[in-house]
Amino acid sequence: MKKILFLCGLFVFTFLQFGFSKEAEDKKIPTVKIFTEESGIDDKSFNAAAWKGILDYYNDTWNNQKNRGKYYDVVTCPSADQSKPIIKQIINEGVDLIIVTGFTFAQEISELADLYPEQKFVIIDVNTINKPNVMEFVFHEEEGAYLVGVAAASQAKEEGVTNPKFGFIGGIAGPTITKFEIGYIQGIKSVLPNATVLDYYVGGWNKKAAAKEQARKWYDSGVYAIFSAAGNSGNGVIAQAKELQLKGKKVWAIGVDSDQYAEGIYSGTKSAVLTSMIKSVETATKLALTCVEKKSFKRGYITLSLKDKGVDFSKSNPDLKPSVIKQTEKAKQDIINQKIKIYSTYAAAKKAGIAPSGLGAKDN
Repeated sequence: MKKILFLCGLFVFTFLQFGFSKEAEDKKIPTVKIFTEESGIDDKSFNAAAWKGILDYYNDTWNNQKNRGKYYDVVTCPSADQSKPIIKQIINEGVDLIIVTGFTFAQEISELADLYPEQKFVIIDVNTINKPNVMEFVFHEEEGAYLVGVAAASQAKEEGVTNPKFGFIGGIAGPTITKFEIGYIQGIKSVLPNATVLDYYVGGWNKKAAAKEQARKWYDSGVYAIFSAAGNSGNGVIAQAKELQLKGKKVWAIGVDSDQYAEGIYSGTKSAVLTSMIKSVETATKLALTCVEKKSFKRGYITLSLKDKGVDFSKSNPDLKPSVIKQTEKAKQDIINQKIKIYSTYAAAKKAGIAPSGLGAKDN
């Protein structure tokens, strides 16, 4: 399938206030509901970023969601396989756009798209549905993950850590999370070719306790930094890193999707989150709403990369050394200029001799 182009453009948005009302209908401005799994929009990560895009579109803020419930809202489902009857009910009540976050909703949205051909859907992290009424967004997560791998390994060198080990904690194994893990490994190996990288999958997006316990074990065994791509589960890693830093142990968590520096703060400006892999999910939700408003909503998928400002790394933590930022920024430009090749699948990374056997990553 060819990557689609949209008349509305990627970064030109009109911020208007509107509602589920006759006034909104007359102005032809879209209404929306977003569906998430149990971690909800308060995960301070993936879903929070998607929600921010909606807030931005309606000119609201996280602390002043004045139009929520009137013009837009969120529905949290216990799990994706329980979402169909809930989404059907919302469709029957009437809403212009339904947004779902994550590849775990793919089957349900594919089926609902056939049942309701007039309903517009957006799904993030999927590019395989290919239905006339579904807009799909995917990201080059491996590019952003490569950068935080470079940053973590470079920081270890600057701090004089001998033979540092690194960890990766995933939510549910699959092609999307594999891109995070494989990019991270490649970034680390570009700085420390012989570094050991461990991985663990908690099996869900809202398992903070399991992620925290695994982080504790790893940090106790000498792991220097842990990158989590696990939604709200990853906040368990941050919590564990904060506890240990408070005790004077130099370990790091690496955030994901949103800049999680603030989540890691334990004293003043001191944060246990060294950097975060930024995934601009808010760009996708804002763009989708704009395309509905401009009547340029089309089937197919958009891929957002470093070049498109779809992914990046954060520099909020003052303890992230200037030399590390400089080296990571150089890697960023080299990726944009196609001087660095990054594998996005486990199979390709293994074949290239970069990723070890026995990881929990899955390509399908």
